[in-house]
Amino acid sequence: MATTKKNVGSDDYALSRVPRDKRLGFWTMLLQWLAQSGSISQFTLGATIGVGMTFGDAFLAFTLGAVILEVVIFLIGFAGMREGLSTPLLTRWVGFGRNGSALVSFVIAVSLVGWFGVQNTIFGNSVSSLVGGPSWLWCVVAGLAITVLVIFGFRYMAVFAKIVTPLFFAMVAWSVIDALSEHSLGDLISSPPPGQAIPLSVAATAIAGGYMTGAIVAPEMTRYNKKGSHVFLQTASSMILSEYIVGLTGVLLGHMVKSNEVSQIVLSTSGVFGVLVVLMSTAKINDWNLYGSSLGVVNFFQVVFKKRLHRGAVTIGLGIAGTLLSAVGIMTHFTDFLTVLGVAIPPIGGIIVAEYWVVRRMRGPLDATREAGTLPTTSPSWVPMSLVIWAAAFCVGKFYDGGIPALNSLATAFVLYTVLGLLGWVRTYGTTTLADDGEARPVAAEHTPVGAA
Repeated sequence: MATTKKNVGSDDYALSRVPRDKRLGFWTMLLQWLAQSGSISQFTLGATIGVGMTFGDAFLAFTLGAVILEVVIFLIGFAGMREGLSTPLLTRWVGFGRNGSALVSFVIAVSLVGWFGVQNTIFGNSVSSLVGGPSWLWCVVAGLAITVLVIFGFRYMAVFAKIVTPLFFAMVAWSVIDALSEHSLGDLISSPPPGQAIPLSVAATAIAGGYMTGAIVAPEMTRYNKKGSHVFLQTASSMILSEYIVGLTGVLLGHMVKSNEVSQIVLSTSGVFGVLVVLMSTAKINDWNLYGSSLGVVNFFQVVFKKRLHRGAVTIGLGIAGTLLSAVGIMTHFTDFLTVLGVAIPPIGGIIVAEYWVVRRMRGPLDATREAGTLPTTSPSWVPMSLVIWAAAFCVGKFYDGGIPALNSLATAFVLYTVLGLLGWVRTYGTTTLADDGEARPVAAEHTPVGAA
């Protein structure tokens, strides 16, 4: 007698396409993107840059960072929208093959759950300093609350964004306008930087590199979009708000107080309600770290262990682990390691863009099954050259001192994959079919060129 397996929360199409009739409307998705723009850390970034740059130079730095991010987010996010797939699943047919996608999933999952723990630690310490109580307790409260939200998936996260995003920006506008009203805006814009000069490349690195991981996992969100034009308008709006409005306001605040310690300005005139809104907004950003990590773990376990895990159950495990590690103060010791992973993730985006939009030799099965809303029954097992390109691009980003590390690694991967792919040097090895029982079985041992019949 058949039994029905019950799971907690939503699986959110972790190993399938998001059906067209389950996609969300423009305004719902827009608020999700805008929610990623609203955080005190972005004001602090702007103030840090403002301490070392004139307003005009800071404007150029934010423009460079915003353009880089928008190009990457749109090209990868558009692919996610067309296919209805998250980044880990997309890479099975776009650049990496089934087994390579497991490595991609592992790197993304570790990075995102790590940053979830780090952000949760910062969250707990901030609440402790503002309202009292042990920071570990606030870490537990915040971590478990975010975990519960993410368990129930994208739609509940969207509802949370609808509530928090307008409140956050209304409260911040009130606080910042009140603070700036006592100073001449023209004088602040024309004033020299109060601190040690920051080179344009360093500022652009902080701006573009700081959100590059978010850009690479954009499909986690855009797979719920209905149209490519929606992806462009929503991501561009997020960049404008995050970089030009929030970031440049931070620059003005930095010039005003001659320091990057501007968080108290945002909080000072807002009272307890303002503090609550800011903290909820921070949680709204951190929920995406946990959500993206859960999708990566689900794909990793299916590929490596042939186990089909429910995304909701994975979220519980990751959330509890990240929360406990943040509560005992361990996560802050891993920031250097997470920064290294931050250089390892951009090449994934370069390979995705090169394969999906330029080389276009592995995506044929996706094209054939897109209209039906199903997944291809087979995928390449390995694409060794992609792993070589990934490693080379990582080394460029990590050890080359010039330019922007995240952009250097991404561009290197894009150029290498495009050139080698068009020359036919990027080849797949083996084919894997996914049976109805979820078990992956190799069906071919010989290697074939990418896209070969």
